[in-house]
Amino acid sequence: MEDDITTELRVLQSHLDGMLDRVQHNSLTLKRFQTFEMRLLNLNSLAEMIEQLLEDAQSFFDLDVISFCLIDEKSEIAAYLSDDGYDYLANNKLILLSDNELLKSTFGLSATPFLGTYKQSSCAKFFPESERNPVSVAIIPLRRRGKYLGSLNFGSYTPNRFINDMATDFIEHMVSVVSICLENNLNFEMMRRTSLIDTLTGVNNRRFLEQRIGEEVDRSQRNEEPLSCLFLDIDHFKQVNDTYGHQAGDYVLSIVASVIKKQLRSNDVLARYGGEEFVALLSNIPETMVKDIAERIRKSIKDLALNFNEAQIKVTISIGMSTYLPCKVSSKTSAEISTQLIHSADSALYVAKKSGRDRVEKGKVIDASTATRMAS
Repeated sequence: MEDDITTELRVLQSHLDGMLDRVQHNSLTLKRFQTFEMRLLNLNSLAEMIEQLLEDAQSFFDLDVISFCLIDEKSEIAAYLSDDGYDYLANNKLILLSDNELLKSTFGLSATPFLGTYKQSSCAKFFPESERNPVSVAIIPLRRRGKYLGSLNFGSYTPNRFINDMATDFIEHMVSVVSICLENNLNFEMMRRTSLIDTLTGVNNRRFLEQRIGEEVDRSQRNEEPLSCLFLDIDHFKQVNDTYGHQAGDYVLSIVASVIKKQLRSNDVLARYGGEEFVALLSNIPETMVKDIAERIRKSIKDLALNFNEAQIKVTISIGMSTYLPCKVSSKTSAEISTQLIHSADSALYVAKKSGRDRVEKGKVIDASTATRMAS
Protein backbone atom coordinates (compact mmCIF):
# COMPACT_ATOMS: atom_id res chain seq x y z
CA MET A 1 0.00 0.00 0.00
CA GLU A 2 2.77 2.42 1.00
CA ASP A 3 4.73 1.50 -2.15
CA ASP A 4 1.67 2.25 -4.31
CA ILE A 5 1.25 5.69 -2.70
CA THR A 6 4.95 6.40 -3.18
CA THR A 7 4.72 5.40 -6.84
CA GLU A 8 1.63 7.55 -7.39
CA LEU A 9 3.37 10.50 -5.73
CA ARG A 10 6.36 10.06 -7.99
CA VAL A 11 4.11 9.92 -11.06
CA LEU A 12 2.26 13.02 -9.86
CA GLN A 13 5.54 14.82 -9.23
CA SER A 14 6.70 13.86 -12.69
CA HIS A 15 3.51 15.29 -14.20
CA LEU A 16 3.91 18.48 -12.17
CA ASP A 17 7.54 18.82 -13.26
CA GLY A 18 6.48 18.34 -16.88
CA MET A 19 3.74 20.95 -16.55
CA LEU A 20 6.18 23.38 -14.95
CA ASP A 21 8.68 22.81 -17.77
CA ARG A 22 5.96 23.47 -20.35
CA VAL A 23 4.82 26.62 -18.55
CA GLN A 24 8.40 27.89 -18.39
CA HIS A 25 8.98 26.99 -22.05
CA ASN A 26 5.76 28.71 -23.13
CA SER A 27 6.62 31.76 -21.04
CA LEU A 28 10.06 31.96 -22.67
CA THR A 29 8.53 31.45 -26.12
CA LEU A 30 5.98 34.20 -25.46
CA LYS A 31 8.71 36.63 -24.41
CA ARG A 32 10.74 35.83 -27.54
CA PHE A 33 7.62 36.23 -29.65
CA GLN A 34 6.84 39.60 -28.08
CA THR A 35 10.43 40.71 -28.76
CA PHE A 36 10.05 39.54 -32.36
CA GLU A 37 6.82 41.53 -32.74
CA MET A 38 8.28 44.68 -31.20
CA ARG A 39 11.24 44.57 -33.56
CA LEU A 40 8.90 44.44 -36.53
CA LEU A 41 6.70 47.23 -35.22
CA ASN A 42 9.66 49.53 -34.57
CA LEU A 43 11.27 49.29 -38.01
CA ASN A 44 11.30 52.39 -40.21
CA SER A 45 11.21 51.08 -43.77
CA LEU A 46 9.93 48.29 -45.95
CA ALA A 47 13.48 47.12 -46.70
CA GLU A 48 14.29 46.85 -42.98
CA MET A 49 11.08 44.95 -42.34
CA ILE A 50 11.78 42.39 -45.06
CA GLU A 51 15.34 41.82 -43.89
CA GLN A 52 14.38 41.56 -40.22
CA LEU A 53 11.37 39.35 -40.88
CA LEU A 54 13.25 36.79 -42.94
CA GLU A 55 16.15 36.56 -40.50
CA ASP A 56 14.11 36.63 -37.26
CA ALA A 57 11.35 34.28 -38.41
CA GLN A 58 13.83 31.67 -39.64
CA SER A 59 15.63 31.76 -36.31
CA PHE A 60 12.51 32.02 -34.14
CA PHE A 61 10.69 29.10 -35.77
CA ASP A 62 13.90 27.11 -36.37
CA LEU A 63 13.18 26.78 -40.08
CA ASP A 64 15.26 25.11 -42.75
CA VAL A 65 13.73 27.20 -45.55
CA ILE A 66 11.84 30.48 -45.58
CA SER A 67 10.56 32.79 -48.31
CA PHE A 68 8.41 35.88 -48.49
CA CYS A 69 6.02 36.61 -51.38
CA LEU A 70 4.74 40.14 -52.00
CA ILE A 71 2.23 41.20 -54.64
CA ASP A 72 3.73 44.03 -56.67
CA GLU A 73 1.33 44.62 -59.56
CA LYS A 74 2.71 48.07 -60.49
CA SER A 75 6.37 47.37 -59.58
CA GLU A 76 6.02 49.95 -56.81
CA ILE A 77 7.59 47.72 -54.15
CA ALA A 78 10.58 47.09 -56.41
CA ALA A 79 10.92 50.86 -56.84
CA TYR A 80 10.65 51.52 -53.08
CA LEU A 81 13.37 48.96 -52.35
CA SER A 82 15.63 50.24 -55.14
CA ASP A 83 15.26 53.82 -53.92
CA ASP A 84 16.47 52.67 -50.50
CA GLY A 85 19.47 50.95 -52.04
CA TYR A 86 18.13 47.46 -51.26
CA ASP A 87 19.17 44.86 -53.85
CA TYR A 88 15.96 42.85 -53.86
CA LEU A 89 17.08 40.82 -56.89
CA ALA A 90 19.97 39.40 -54.87
CA ASN A 91 17.68 38.19 -52.06
CA ASN A 92 16.49 34.74 -53.14
CA LYS A 93 14.11 34.57 -50.17
CA LEU A 94 12.03 37.47 -51.50
CA ILE A 95 9.54 36.86 -54.33
CA LEU A 96 7.72 39.76 -56.01
CA LEU A 97 4.55 38.66 -57.81
CA SER A 98 3.06 40.68 -60.65
CA ASP A 99 -0.49 39.62 -59.71
CA ASN A 100 -2.43 37.67 -57.08
CA GLU A 101 -3.28 34.65 -59.25
CA LEU A 102 -0.85 32.32 -57.43
CA LEU A 103 -2.38 33.18 -54.05
CA LYS A 104 -5.96 33.01 -55.29
CA SER A 105 -5.41 29.59 -56.86
CA THR A 106 -3.68 28.31 -53.71
CA PHE A 107 -5.96 29.72 -51.01
CA GLY A 108 -9.17 30.75 -52.74
CA LEU A 109 -11.48 33.01 -50.77
CA SER A 110 -10.98 31.29 -47.42
CA ALA A 111 -7.33 32.38 -47.07
CA THR A 112 -6.66 29.34 -44.89
CA PRO A 113 -2.96 28.52 -44.41
CA PHE A 114 -1.70 25.43 -46.22
CA LEU A 115 0.14 23.05 -43.88
CA GLY A 116 1.38 19.64 -44.89
CA THR A 117 3.60 17.70 -47.25
CA TYR A 118 5.56 19.60 -49.90
CA LYS A 119 4.08 19.03 -53.34
CA GLN A 120 6.04 20.11 -56.37
CA SER A 121 2.95 21.11 -58.35
CA SER A 122 1.49 23.44 -55.71
CA CYS A 123 4.47 24.49 -53.60
CA ALA A 124 7.42 24.96 -55.95
CA LYS A 125 6.55 28.57 -56.85
CA PHE A 126 6.68 29.53 -53.17
CA PHE A 127 10.21 28.17 -52.79
CA PRO A 128 11.78 28.76 -56.24
CA GLU A 129 15.37 29.38 -55.11
CA SER A 130 15.75 26.64 -52.49
CA GLU A 131 18.84 24.48 -52.98
CA ARG A 132 16.88 21.59 -51.49
CA ASN A 133 13.12 21.23 -51.45
CA PRO A 134 11.52 21.14 -47.99
CA VAL A 135 9.60 18.04 -46.94
CA SER A 136 6.82 19.75 -44.98
CA VAL A 137 5.63 23.31 -45.41
CA ALA A 138 3.44 26.03 -43.97
CA ILE A 139 2.33 28.54 -46.60
CA ILE A 140 0.50 31.35 -44.85
CA PRO A 141 -1.39 34.07 -46.77
CA LEU A 142 -1.09 37.71 -45.71
CA ARG A 143 -4.36 39.61 -46.04
CA ARG A 144 -5.64 42.98 -44.93
CA ARG A 145 -9.13 44.37 -45.52
CA GLY A 146 -10.00 41.43 -47.77
CA LYS A 147 -7.02 41.98 -50.04
CA TYR A 148 -4.05 39.66 -50.55
CA LEU A 149 -0.71 41.30 -49.76
CA GLY A 150 1.45 38.21 -50.17
CA SER A 151 2.42 35.11 -48.23
CA LEU A 152 4.96 33.97 -45.66
CA ASN A 153 6.32 30.52 -46.46
CA PHE A 154 7.99 28.14 -43.99
CA GLY A 155 9.74 24.91 -44.95
CA SER A 156 11.28 22.07 -42.98
CA TYR A 157 13.27 18.95 -43.84
CA THR A 158 11.41 17.11 -41.05
CA PRO A 159 8.35 15.24 -42.45
CA ASN A 160 5.97 15.89 -39.54
CA ARG A 161 7.09 19.44 -38.71
CA PHE A 162 4.02 20.95 -40.38
CA ILE A 163 0.91 18.78 -40.49
CA ASN A 164 -2.64 19.62 -41.49
CA ASP A 165 -4.23 19.48 -38.02
CA MET A 166 -1.47 21.14 -35.99
CA ALA A 167 -2.22 24.14 -33.78
CA THR A 168 -1.42 27.38 -35.59
CA ASP A 169 -2.15 29.99 -32.91
CA PHE A 170 1.37 31.41 -32.86
CA ILE A 171 1.66 31.40 -36.64
CA GLU A 172 -1.71 33.04 -37.23
CA HIS A 173 -1.02 35.70 -34.60
CA MET A 174 2.38 36.43 -36.10
CA VAL A 175 0.90 36.66 -39.59
CA SER A 176 -1.67 39.19 -38.33
CA VAL A 177 1.16 41.32 -36.95
CA VAL A 178 3.18 40.93 -40.15
CA SER A 179 0.17 41.91 -42.28
CA ILE A 180 -0.41 45.05 -40.24
CA CYS A 181 3.29 45.98 -40.37
CA LEU A 182 3.39 45.33 -44.10
CA GLU A 183 0.31 47.45 -44.78
CA ASN A 184 1.68 50.28 -42.62
CA ASN A 185 5.06 50.18 -44.35
CA LEU A 186 3.51 50.14 -47.82
CA ASN A 187 1.31 53.11 -46.92
CA PHE A 188 4.29 54.95 -45.47
CA GLU A 189 6.43 54.24 -48.54
CA MET A 190 3.62 55.46 -50.80
CA MET A 191 3.28 58.70 -48.82
CA ARG A 192 7.03 59.20 -48.71
CA ARG A 193 7.39 58.50 -52.40
CA THR A 194 4.52 60.82 -53.29
CA SER A 195 6.12 63.67 -51.35
CA LEU A 196 9.57 63.01 -52.85
CA ILE A 197 8.59 62.36 -56.47
CA ASP A 198 8.19 64.93 -59.23
CA THR A 199 4.68 64.20 -60.49
CA LEU A 200 5.37 65.39 -64.04
CA THR A 201 8.47 63.31 -64.82
CA GLY A 202 8.07 60.46 -62.32
CA VAL A 203 11.65 60.84 -61.06
CA ASN A 204 12.70 62.08 -57.63
CA ASN A 205 12.39 65.76 -56.80
CA ARG A 206 14.91 68.21 -55.37
CA ARG A 207 13.75 67.57 -51.82
CA PHE A 208 14.62 63.90 -52.21
CA LEU A 209 18.03 64.76 -53.65
CA GLU A 210 18.81 67.06 -50.74
CA GLN A 211 17.95 64.26 -48.31
CA ARG A 212 19.77 61.55 -50.23
CA ILE A 213 23.03 63.22 -51.27
CA GLY A 214 24.34 63.33 -47.70
CA GLU A 215 23.72 59.58 -47.37
CA GLU A 216 25.56 58.96 -50.63
CA VAL A 217 28.55 61.04 -49.51
CA ASP A 218 28.64 59.19 -46.17
CA ARG A 219 28.56 55.85 -48.01
CA SER A 220 31.30 57.04 -50.34
CA GLN A 221 33.50 57.98 -47.40
CA ARG A 222 32.74 54.81 -45.48
CA ASN A 223 33.52 52.50 -48.40
CA GLU A 224 36.23 54.75 -49.88
CA GLU A 225 34.47 54.67 -53.25
CA PRO A 226 34.10 57.58 -55.70
CA LEU A 227 30.83 59.47 -56.00
CA SER A 228 30.03 61.39 -59.18
CA CYS A 229 27.42 64.01 -59.98
CA LEU A 230 25.89 64.87 -63.34
CA PHE A 231 24.12 68.21 -63.75
CA LEU A 232 21.92 68.04 -66.86
CA ASP A 233 20.05 70.88 -68.56
CA ILE A 234 17.84 70.73 -71.68
CA ASP A 235 19.15 73.22 -74.23
CA HIS A 236 16.91 76.12 -75.34
CA PHE A 237 13.97 74.68 -73.42
CA LYS A 238 12.22 78.06 -73.29
CA GLN A 239 12.01 77.97 -77.08
CA VAL A 240 10.18 74.64 -76.88
CA ASN A 241 7.56 76.18 -74.59
CA ASP A 242 7.30 79.36 -76.67
CA THR A 243 7.07 77.52 -80.01
CA TYR A 244 4.97 74.46 -79.21
CA GLY A 245 3.28 75.37 -75.91
CA HIS A 246 3.73 74.32 -72.31
CA GLN A 247 2.01 70.96 -72.80
CA ALA A 248 4.65 70.11 -75.37
CA GLY A 249 7.30 71.28 -72.90
CA ASP A 250 5.86 68.98 -70.24
CA TYR A 251 5.91 66.10 -72.73
CA VAL A 252 9.56 66.77 -73.57
CA LEU A 253 10.50 66.88 -69.88
CA SER A 254 8.85 63.53 -69.16
CA ILE A 255 10.47 61.82 -72.16
CA VAL A 256 13.92 63.25 -71.43
CA ALA A 257 13.68 62.14 -67.78
CA SER A 258 12.75 58.63 -68.92
CA VAL A 259 15.68 58.45 -71.35
CA ILE A 260 18.15 59.62 -68.70
CA LYS A 261 16.84 57.10 -66.20
CA LYS A 262 17.26 54.21 -68.65
CA GLN A 263 20.96 55.00 -68.96
CA LEU A 264 21.47 54.79 -65.18
CA ARG A 265 21.61 51.86 -62.80
CA SER A 266 18.74 51.06 -60.46
CA ASN A 267 20.77 52.24 -57.45
CA ASP A 268 21.77 55.57 -59.04
CA VAL A 269 19.86 58.66 -57.95
CA LEU A 270 18.07 60.85 -60.50
CA ALA A 271 16.17 63.97 -59.50
CA ARG A 272 14.51 66.87 -61.24
CA TYR A 273 16.40 69.81 -59.79
CA GLY A 274 14.09 72.50 -61.11
CA GLY A 275 12.64 73.62 -64.43
CA GLU A 276 14.48 71.74 -67.16
CA GLU A 277 17.41 70.74 -64.93
CA PHE A 278 18.18 67.26 -63.60
CA VAL A 279 20.86 65.94 -61.25
CA ALA A 280 22.14 62.36 -61.14
CA LEU A 281 24.37 60.76 -58.49
CA LEU A 282 26.45 57.74 -59.55
CA SER A 283 28.29 55.79 -56.88
CA ASN A 284 31.42 53.64 -57.18
CA ILE A 285 32.13 54.28 -60.88
CA PRO A 286 35.52 55.49 -62.22
CA GLU A 287 35.46 59.03 -63.56
CA THR A 288 36.21 57.85 -67.12
CA MET A 289 33.16 55.58 -67.08
CA VAL A 290 31.00 58.41 -65.74
CA LYS A 291 32.06 60.50 -68.74
CA ASP A 292 31.05 57.64 -71.06
CA ILE A 293 27.64 57.39 -69.36
CA ALA A 294 27.14 61.14 -69.71
CA GLU A 295 28.01 60.95 -73.40
CA ARG A 296 25.52 58.10 -73.90
CA ILE A 297 22.81 60.20 -72.25
CA ARG A 298 23.69 63.21 -74.43
CA LYS A 299 23.60 61.13 -77.61
CA SER A 300 20.33 59.40 -76.64
CA ILE A 301 18.64 62.76 -76.13
CA LYS A 302 19.99 64.13 -79.42
CA ASP A 303 18.72 61.06 -81.30
CA LEU A 304 15.17 61.44 -79.95
CA ALA A 305 12.42 61.91 -82.51
CA LEU A 306 9.68 63.59 -80.50
CA ASN A 307 6.23 64.09 -81.98
CA PHE A 308 3.62 66.22 -80.24
CA ASN A 309 0.35 67.18 -81.94
CA GLU A 310 1.91 66.37 -85.31
CA ALA A 311 4.88 68.65 -84.57
CA GLN A 312 8.38 67.18 -84.60
CA ILE A 313 10.53 68.47 -81.77
CA LYS A 314 14.29 68.06 -81.56
CA VAL A 315 16.13 68.70 -78.31
CA THR A 316 19.68 68.43 -77.02
CA ILE A 317 21.12 68.45 -73.53
CA SER A 318 24.22 69.88 -71.87
CA ILE A 319 25.87 68.04 -69.00
CA GLY A 320 28.38 69.05 -66.34
CA MET A 321 30.05 66.37 -64.24
CA SER A 322 32.08 66.27 -61.04
CA THR A 323 33.55 63.49 -58.91
CA TYR A 324 34.34 63.21 -55.22
CA LEU A 325 37.29 61.01 -54.27
CA PRO A 326 37.05 60.19 -50.54
CA CYS A 327 39.91 59.68 -48.16
CA LYS A 328 40.09 57.91 -44.80
CA VAL A 329 40.26 61.17 -42.85
CA SER A 330 38.32 64.24 -43.91
CA SER A 331 37.83 67.47 -42.00
CA LYS A 332 34.77 68.34 -44.06
CA THR A 333 31.20 67.41 -43.26
CA SER A 334 29.07 65.49 -45.73
CA ALA A 335 26.94 68.63 -46.20
CA GLU A 336 29.99 70.66 -47.23
CA ILE A 337 31.16 67.96 -49.63
CA SER A 338 27.64 67.63 -51.08
CA THR A 339 27.50 71.37 -51.76
CA GLN A 340 30.90 71.31 -53.45
CA LEU A 341 29.98 68.30 -55.57
CA ILE A 342 26.82 70.01 -56.88
CA HIS A 343 28.62 73.33 -57.32
CA SER A 344 31.45 71.75 -59.33
CA ALA A 345 29.00 69.94 -61.65
CA ASP A 346 26.92 73.13 -62.05
CA SER A 347 30.05 75.11 -62.94
CA ALA A 348 30.98 72.49 -65.55
CA LEU A 349 27.44 72.72 -66.95
CA TYR A 350 27.90 76.48 -67.31
CA VAL A 351 31.06 75.85 -69.32
CA ALA A 352 29.17 73.37 -71.55
CA LYS A 353 26.47 75.97 -72.19
CA LYS A 354 29.01 78.71 -72.98
CA SER A 355 30.94 76.35 -75.28
CA GLY A 356 28.04 75.70 -77.63
CA ARG A 357 25.68 73.32 -75.74
CA ASP A 358 24.97 69.65 -76.57
CA ARG A 359 28.20 68.62 -74.86
CA VAL A 360 29.65 67.14 -71.66
CA GLU A 361 32.16 69.08 -69.56
CA LYS A 362 34.15 67.84 -66.57
CA GLY A 363 34.38 69.91 -63.42
CA LYS A 364 37.00 69.81 -60.69
CA VAL A 365 37.66 66.53 -58.92
CA ILE A 366 36.86 67.00 -55.26
CA ASP A 367 39.23 65.36 -52.79
CA ALA A 368 40.47 66.32 -49.33
CA SER A 369 42.77 69.08 -50.59
CA THR A 370 40.25 70.43 -53.13
CA ALA A 371 37.47 70.43 -50.54
CA THR A 372 39.66 72.45 -48.17
CA ARG A 373 40.61 75.01 -50.86
CA MET A 374 37.04 75.45 -52.12
CA ALA A 375 35.71 75.93 -48.61
CA SER A 376 38.30 78.52 -47.67
